[in-house]
Amino acid sequence: MTAETATEVMIEGKKLKLTNLNKIMWPEGLTKAHLVKYYTDIAPYLLPHLKGRPIVMKRYPHGIEGEFFYQKDCPDYAPEWISTTTIIHSAKKVNYIICNDVATLVWLANQGCIEIHAWLSANPAVEYPNIAVIDLDPGDEATFEDVMRVALVVRQALNQLKLKGFPKTSGASGMHIFIPINPVYSFQEVTKAMGFVAKLVTSTYASKATIERSLDKRSKNKVYVDYLQNTRGKSMAWTYSLRPLPGAPVSTPLLWEEIESLAIDPRQFNMHNILGRLHLFGDLFAPMANQMQELDHILAMG
Repeated sequence: MTAETATEVMIEGKKLKLTNLNKIMWPEGLTKAHLVKYYTDIAPYLLPHLKGRPIVMKRYPHGIEGEFFYQKDCPDYAPEWISTTTIIHSAKKVNYIICNDVATLVWLANQGCIEIHAWLSANPAVEYPNIAVIDLDPGDEATFEDVMRVALVVRQALNQLKLKGFPKTSGASGMHIFIPINPVYSFQEVTKAMGFVAKLVTSTYASKATIERSLDKRSKNKVYVDYLQNTRGKSMAWTYSLRPLPGAPVSTPLLWEEIESLAIDPRQFNMHNILGRLHLFGDLFAPMANQMQELDHILAMG
């Protein structure tokens, strides 16, 4: 197969042209064919979490060692069957892709989209998030064990506030804790509620957790408890998204018991073994769909 070879496939009755499938995407030899196969295989687990959400592509045309770019607008050359939703940002309109089917997911992979970023809200209530998030981002001198210890304090805070959180590795050095909520609160309200949670965490565990936004002022051995990811227009590497790092790690749902063990290494969950984990545990985030929660009591405290 030459670099110019294109392969036509039919998926769900839609014709796709897959190109440059032998292109190296990860330096250890993983190709675009591996990328496409991963997203095809993970689709039954990933698609329910993406349904209705505006997507931002993080594209690596020349693999993870090449330059990358974020793409919000659906390109003009996209097939007509790609679904989009128009969202207004100030004076600009953006036509975001909505990925509800395998064909769209494979098309995204063929664009060199290694990372799939998504909004915390979904159609038809795109202005009202149905997930709140606490994003744990370690400083350069903080370890993943520090991240896990802070995550356990987040769980403690959520328990006190009668909320259930679902943790996942970011796929890189951090962790995301998703809190499913009823889509009735504005982004501003969700950000305010998660700010309350973050301040509770940092006041409890000041030696390791911080909400200091300035990198210059933030201690490198602390974990940043980022609640500002709930801001309108933000997106993040989604559940089961690949990450552009050696070993092709995957953003992977965790059991709280695994975090309690303090023995997790986020690199242990990757393209090669995630399906085995899913066959063993199932989709740990599937229960989120039936766990929509209220934030009124927290907003009343703020």
